[in-house]
Amino acid sequence: MEAEILIASSPADSAVSCWDLKAGCERRRYKPCASPPHGIVSVAGGFASAQINEGKTSGSIFYWSWNKAQVEVMSRQNEPIGPLVSDVHGNFIVGGGASGDIYLWEKLLKKWHAHYTAISCLDLYESLLVSGSNDGWIRVWSIYLMLDDELREKAKHPYDLSFQAHFVKVTDVKLCFSTPYPFIISASEDNMCKVWRLATGELIREIKLPSAVNAISVDPLEEVIYAGGRDGNIYVRELNATSSSSSSHVKDIIGSSLKQGIGVTCLASSSDGSLLAFGLENGMIRVWDTRASKLLHSLKHTTGPINNVQFITQNTPEFL
Repeated sequence: MEAEILIASSPADSAVSCWDLKAGCERRRYKPCASPPHGIVSVAGGFASAQINEGKTSGSIFYWSWNKAQVEVMSRQNEPIGPLVSDVHGNFIVGGGASGDIYLWEKLLKKWHAHYTAISCLDLYESLLVSGSNDGWIRVWSIYLMLDDELREKAKHPYDLSFQAHFVKVTDVKLCFSTPYPFIISASEDNMCKVWRLATGELIREIKLPSAVNAISVDPLEEVIYAGGRDGNIYVRELNATSSSSSSHVKDIIGSSLKQGIGVTCLASSSDGSLLAFGLENGMIRVWDTRASKLLHSLKHTTGPINNVQFITQNTPEFL
């Protein structure tokens, strides 16, 4: 039997909490885990987290099994690692370094220089990787190309696409493939969310918001974008503003905002899009029913900011 659980982290208590949403209670807490934003990823049988090492030039990644509260594997790195992503099967993990390097772990480590400044966010769809950086640039990479030294040497550029999306830090980025023309969504500290055509890097749409955006989430049908603002609002916008949505609940929430009163730090949608989880600066995690437009759970993790929330589908026996 499978269950969708919610995990969350905060640098305030260096821990990851694991929540049973059916019961509305915490099941387990994993320590120590001082994860950076976007720094937690699900892998086979557990999860991995990059670690914030204050005052150190090195970094590390910790791995936990779901049924053990202690760290099972520790991997030391030569620099701090920020965002992490993995493929759906957990075969490999990709991490972004403070130097602008990208690391890929698949039995053997593969590393390449990707950006001139620190990598702030990553997203992965099958073998396609998109990276955003502190200087506002976005690049798209083929994992297959980066793993093949011979092909990479023959290529004109190591990346598939490179463009400046914003003039300040890219805070989040998403790859979307549900339409005939796949696209990238970027968010930034400049109060903007932008939609880019994946094939060319052409700007399709700009969404101007009243606040800097810390994180974005997209519903599974890729009809709606949720943008978490530092002003305490979650802004809800239709991705294709020229088309009518096929989902009745989408029509009800387009253009609305969920007012939290305190900065929204991170967002995640459940696999079916019925739930939206978000972390706040005061250590609270809230779970919103997007179809009924009501708050389901208000969960207390700690007193400091939440920097990661994520829905994960796992076998119930492993979790409990």
